[in-house]
Amino acid sequence: MALSVLDQLTQLDAARQLVLADSALYPQIVQGILPIVGANARLELRRWGAEFLAETFASPVLALQEKERLGIGVLQTLRELLEQPGHDESVAKSVIQAAASIYGLIFRSIIANPHDSSTWDRMAAIKSNIFRRWDTASGGIRICCIKFVQRVVQVQTPGGVADPRRSDQNEVSLALVPRDHPLIPPSRLEPEALGLLDRLLNVFHEETSNAILINATLNCLGTLIRTRPNAANRIMATILSFNPLKQSSSPMTPKMKVQMKSMERTTRTMLLNVLRRNENGPFAGRIRQYVDRLAQARFEMSDEGSRKRALPSEPTDGLDNTKRIRLGAELPGRLEPPPLPPGPVSHAQLFTLTGDTGLTSFDVTQLPIDLVVRITLPMLHRIEQSALDSAVNAVRSRYNGLTNAQAAQRQVAPQTLGDDEEDYEPDFEPTEEQVLNQTNNQPPEDPLPLPPDLALGPFNLAQPPPLTAEETEQIGKGTISRVFGMMSVLDDSSTIKRQRPGLNRLAGSNYDRDAWMTVITRLATRASAGLENEDNSEDEEQKESRGAAAKQSPTLSLSDGIRETLWKFIIEDFRSRISIAISWLNEEWFNDRIQLRDHEQQKKAKKRPPRQNYEKWMLKVLDSILPFLDAKDKVLIRFLSEIPALDEKVVDRVKGLARDPERVTLAANALYYLVIVRPPVRDICADALEDLWRNFEDARAAAGKLLRKIRPGLFDKDKPDKPPTPVLPADIKSPALNENKEGLPSASATGEGVSPTPNAIAAAV
Repeated sequence: MALSVLDQLTQLDAARQLVLADSALYPQIVQGILPIVGANARLELRRWGAEFLAETFASPVLALQEKERLGIGVLQTLRELLEQPGHDESVAKSVIQAAASIYGLIFRSIIANPHDSSTWDRMAAIKSNIFRRWDTASGGIRICCIKFVQRVVQVQTPGGVADPRRSDQNEVSLALVPRDHPLIPPSRLEPEALGLLDRLLNVFHEETSNAILINATLNCLGTLIRTRPNAANRIMATILSFNPLKQSSSPMTPKMKVQMKSMERTTRTMLLNVLRRNENGPFAGRIRQYVDRLAQARFEMSDEGSRKRALPSEPTDGLDNTKRIRLGAELPGRLEPPPLPPGPVSHAQLFTLTGDTGLTSFDVTQLPIDLVVRITLPMLHRIEQSALDSAVNAVRSRYNGLTNAQAAQRQVAPQTLGDDEEDYEPDFEPTEEQVLNQTNNQPPEDPLPLPPDLALGPFNLAQPPPLTAEETEQIGKGTISRVFGMMSVLDDSSTIKRQRPGLNRLAGSNYDRDAWMTVITRLATRASAGLENEDNSEDEEQKESRGAAAKQSPTLSLSDGIRETLWKFIIEDFRSRISIAISWLNEEWFNDRIQLRDHEQQKKAKKRPPRQNYEKWMLKVLDSILPFLDAKDKVLIRFLSEIPALDEKVVDRVKGLARDPERVTLAANALYYLVIVRPPVRDICADALEDLWRNFEDARAAAGKLLRKIRPGLFDKDKPDKPPTPVLPADIKSPALNENKEGLPSASATGEGVSPTPNAIAAAV
């Protein structure tokens, strides 16, 4: 017995719940429902099947590979649903949405299978059917067609290729299609996509704007602007020339107002999203101007009744003063505060200036203090100064009246009270003014001397306890860490173009990162200058008698702590902070020279030579960056050329790079550069190059090429002696008399062991 349509829909809904719970069941369910929801099925089943297919290919939980395989299988069903006569609008919309989802998947499959013509023919037939419906169908179908066209334009235009070796990870675009593809040649698909884009943008040039189509088009263009920069210029130029409020000058109905507001809001939202993604783009200025013009046009389009009422030409609390005189209107007087009630007066009654019983009975203490502050401050800003002065004067007059009445009452009280009422004491406490009045009325008496124990002497704050060496070191380290923490938020001044101040510039005068680095490096090098000499002047026995804390002074520990922190800061990103390392090492070298000069001038017998810090920290920085250098790194050459002093230890470390075959060229070029630009270490670096040439097999070619320029006689020494050249007649000339077999000048021609001239070095560089 055949099931009814209602029973079939119930079973299909149950199948949908299964795939929503477990996405692995999608292939089985899709293959099982295709015969049920085909073109020959009932309308209700076709609607359910088209909606389910659109939902399936839009699901984010289904893998792309599985979608691609399922998409090839449902193409024929989608084509039959579209081509069926007397089509249903709901079925057509769902089929077009499904086609928009699988178009890119089919395109990727055709790229990998260039001979699968049947699949591409079915997809092309569906695409042609959708294009025919684009201009003639109802509004809902046309919106779905716009989404399909947007997807076709996105696929058939070149996009970015992240990794050409992994085509499955790249976005589907024309950039993945070979030029000689037999089914989808790029020379034919790209013009088609550009034509579809022009047809898509044509909706903005129509005389009568269709709000539904324009909003749908704007929502689709945002994706093309973001993913296809080549088409972004054409799209943005069209949108910026579009005026969603161009029909505001004609008679407007409520429906037209709603449509124009909708188009204006959608246009503004899309442009602001584009601007937010790239605030410094080429269209940023035009977008801001366009949004401002839209806001102004929207304000001018508003009805007069919907605008805020303008300020009245006359005061709202009465007539103007001049008009009062002319019209005989009476001036409204200011509200006078109510009189105080008889009897004792509380503070609330003293400061109450209104007669409203509702306000006077309200308990203000029930309000939280933050709410009272938020209410009071704006009122104080808005109140008139004259009204505030009037209220203050009213409270002052009340207070003065109460104090005067109480003073008079206390003066009259001794004369009116009887003998049995002399012990009566009033409930209120006398004020300061009353006390002064009573004191003035009393007869003068001799002042009593102040008790000595109540006399106030000078107050001295106790001195804080002295800091220990450990506490001083901890406080210094905390200060250093805060300074270096601030360095991370300061801008790198090297990226800012500034005018070079020349040799007369001041160090650290711009309050930027370079200025702080100057302060830090000089704290590390110069703050403890000379103090270590005092420590060295003591004998070892005296140090032992003073204890272990005396062997390391806090000042020296602080300087070494700054150096250690500065070294870590440089190593964290040595390529961008190499200039900081060079400046620091120059400061260290300069400080070492100054300390040596002062030591030689003083010549104390017990004073030892000052500690030299340059070599220690220079080698530490060099050892830290050498393991991370690559073959094309130029940081090493800059570091070696700008530090103030070099020795054999530095050259040996550079020469050690040749143990890595990939960094042989780096070591050889660095040594050759030092030979050219640093004459004091020319011989040391040349010997290092020669050592590389003789003892390192991997470096023989690179070092030999450079040694031919600085020591050409070295290669002539290694060759065996030639027999004496016979004397030729005078009329016979031998052009190769002074050349060896390799075409190099011999030792007799160049002078063996003679260094090249400066002109030769310049030519080599």
